Amino acid sequence: MEEEFEFDFTEDPQFSVERYEEMIRNHDQYFFDAQAFENIIDYYIEKNDPVKALQVVEYARAQHPFAAVFLIKQAQLYVVTNRIGDAFASLDRAQTLEASDADIYIIRGNLYESIDRYPEALENYEKALGMAEEIDEILLHIAYVHQNMGDYETAIGYLKQCLEQNMENQDALYELAFCYDVMDNQAESVQFYQQYIDNEPYSYAAWYNLGNAFTKLTLFEKAIDAYDYAILIKDSFASAYFNKGNALVNLEKYAEAIEVYRQTFEYEQPNADTYCAIGECYEKLEQMDEARSFYKKSVKMDPKLADAWFGVGVTLDFEERYFEALHFYKKALDLDLTNPDYWFAIADAEYKLGHLVEAESAYEKVVELNPLDTDAWLDYSSILYEQKRLDSAIEVIAEAIKNNPDAAELYYRMVAYLFARGELNEALSYLEQALTADPEKHYILFDYLPQLQENKVIIDIINRYTK
Repeated sequence: MEEEFEFDFTEDPQFSVERYEEMIRNHDQYFFDAQAFENIIDYYIEKNDPVKALQVVEYARAQHPFAAVFLIKQAQLYVVTNRIGDAFASLDRAQTLEASDADIYIIRGNLYESIDRYPEALENYEKALGMAEEIDEILLHIAYVHQNMGDYETAIGYLKQCLEQNMENQDALYELAFCYDVMDNQAESVQFYQQYIDNEPYSYAAWYNLGNAFTKLTLFEKAIDAYDYAILIKDSFASAYFNKGNALVNLEKYAEAIEVYRQTFEYEQPNADTYCAIGECYEKLEQMDEARSFYKKSVKMDPKLADAWFGVGVTLDFEERYFEALHFYKKALDLDLTNPDYWFAIADAEYKLGHLVEAESAYEKVVELNPLDTDAWLDYSSILYEQKRLDSAIEVIAEAIKNNPDAAELYYRMVAYLFARGELNEALSYLEQALTADPEKHYILFDYLPQLQENKVIIDIINRYTK
């Protein structure tokens, strides 16, 4: 037998849920007003139960067939359950009932955005702008679409409009920083956040992003000041502590950085990145036992953090435990095969172990990945020179110079090799180029071939550039 119960929507939403569940248990049918149904649907959404929420929508639509709100709720739930086509259909039906509801166009814009149909997404968001009372989130989504289209300048314009509507929109603040970063326009980023702070001096997010912009401009002292303000406003802001620690590292204030990194543990669980950062500070302080301890904590927490495995290797290398270091360098390399620093460390360790063939192969990989690494080119050529492969050493330095035409140390090394091969005129030509590039580095030549200090021709040429 069908019973009808009508409930006042002002009643406790929990009461509506209990009555609904009672109806389901009794296989009965009660009447609920539209607001009560909305409350019940929202309850199941909050409980992360979209299937039950969709069941309630069906009951609601049956009792309130002309209420667009339930078609809109249905569309939202279809999005959650990845029924994109059904979501579009529900929105189309909702639009025929209430074409002026901004949520229809916002959700449809979200759908088009999710499937990379950006012009349709923008069209729907623009319609929503003319209907919604609060538009900051719509402006934010329009900015997202322009970012996805690669138009960061336009995105910045919409993000600024978003903040004009709601100065406390944290997402917009962070997205602005991202856009300025992509455009490599940190100066304008600094200017924006300073102006923003003039109006909102207690915005910890603005101070934080200002600190990040100063960091990218390598203005680390100013960055630290900005992070300090962010922390002063929100003393539990773990990210501000972490980035302040990074700025201190850049200033080589490693002991201070360690203390700041440790402060993050008061406000969030320790994580692998922070342990690794502390390990690196101890490494720079040459406290290798402490460094290794923190690197090991890091890899225990995140075995895929390559830098932490590498750090363990560095501490062992420092202690001349090259064979053990090599093991950890290779574990790091397994996680990041294209990291030239890892290949360089492996090459160096192999060389120290007397494995010249392996070292040569690793150096070859370093210069392939990072042809601007002059130290790698020099070491690579040295291995060849030590094996009396002078022609190959000269070829390597020639290639190095091609990639680094302003690196004086490469020219000085070429001078040494050419003298060793007896090509004096060509050697002197390279010496002139080396001295033109950087006369103060002429000592490099004598470090490599001390006997050249007795060569009057070379000394005379050097004196012309240094006196």
